[in-house]
Amino acid sequence: MSPKKSPSPEKDKPRLPRIGISIGDPAGIGPEVTLKALGGRGDIPPAHYILFGSSLVLQQEIKAMSVDFDIHPYDPGSDPAETHYSLVEIESPLEPMRSDRAGKSSKENGLASFLYFQEAVDMARKGKLQAVVTAPISKKSWALAGIHWKGHTEYLAHYYPEAIMAFWSGRMKVALLSHHLSLKKALERVTRGNLGEFFSALHRSVERFRPGRYEFLVSGLNPHAGEEGLLGNEEAEEIIPAIRLARKKGLRISGPYPPDVVFRNALDKPDKIIVALYHDQGLIAFKMVAFDSGVNLSLGLPFIRTSPDHGTAFDIAGRGVADAGSMAEAVKLACELAPLSL
Repeated sequence: MSPKKSPSPEKDKPRLPRIGISIGDPAGIGPEVTLKALGGRGDIPPAHYILFGSSLVLQQEIKAMSVDFDIHPYDPGSDPAETHYSLVEIESPLEPMRSDRAGKSSKENGLASFLYFQEAVDMARKGKLQAVVTAPISKKSWALAGIHWKGHTEYLAHYYPEAIMAFWSGRMKVALLSHHLSLKKALERVTRGNLGEFFSALHRSVERFRPGRYEFLVSGLNPHAGEEGLLGNEEAEEIIPAIRLARKKGLRISGPYPPDVVFRNALDKPDKIIVALYHDQGLIAFKMVAFDSGVNLSLGLPFIRTSPDHGTAFDIAGRGVADAGSMAEAVKLACELAPLSL
């Protein structure tokens, strides 16, 4: 009998997750909160953090913050054993600038932020990243640059039609049936067919990382959830049939609940996810309780994608006063949910 081979120390060494971070619009607070989240908090999990952006933009921010931050050029063959920061340099045909455009929308920064994000997603789709964290972009800047997607989730849905915009915090979890649509168009999405597909997609997604844990609480559309048809028929004609069918398929789902109480029913109950039927129905309540700690989580993808739950904050960009709490939470959630092997 041949003697057993000793395990290889390199092979058995725990691998750190590779977490991509697109630094967002150079004129917003994205670069600032990215550096603050990674460098200013001791509770960021060990990982290989790979930034996607411009060294010029980052160096401007590092200088403005008067901090030391060691970022290495990205090496595709590297597999560091300790927390490591590297940069994938993204060149844009329109040079992004921060110092003279802080707080302003522009096609230059719109194109740059899109290219940062696009490259990070491309690497994740190829299995080279386990998660992508996205700092805020400006939808107006994307539009000025000719980018026809309205935001990160819409771009992801181009590849993954089941992509779902959800918002995650310790106090509340919300999944949105629709997001960046006008209210009129959002209401047109409330059909039993769309709801049924959404419930199934949401269930499949959360079962991937925490099977059997979550219960869905569906919000009604009308005041008092329609008051048995007195205040609207959508509940009886569209929402209730979709919920009943989902239950027959084995989903833990209930409702519709009056929109003014459903959030209270799920507050501080970590196993409950509220299904909101349009953007502001879910986000007003969520941001009331978790503005500085909430995370935008994209479900329905083969990799994890998170983001802070706020925007570019052009009004305070360049002043060094941005709170990095939500960005730090986005990084931590990405590390928590990402699988630990490619």
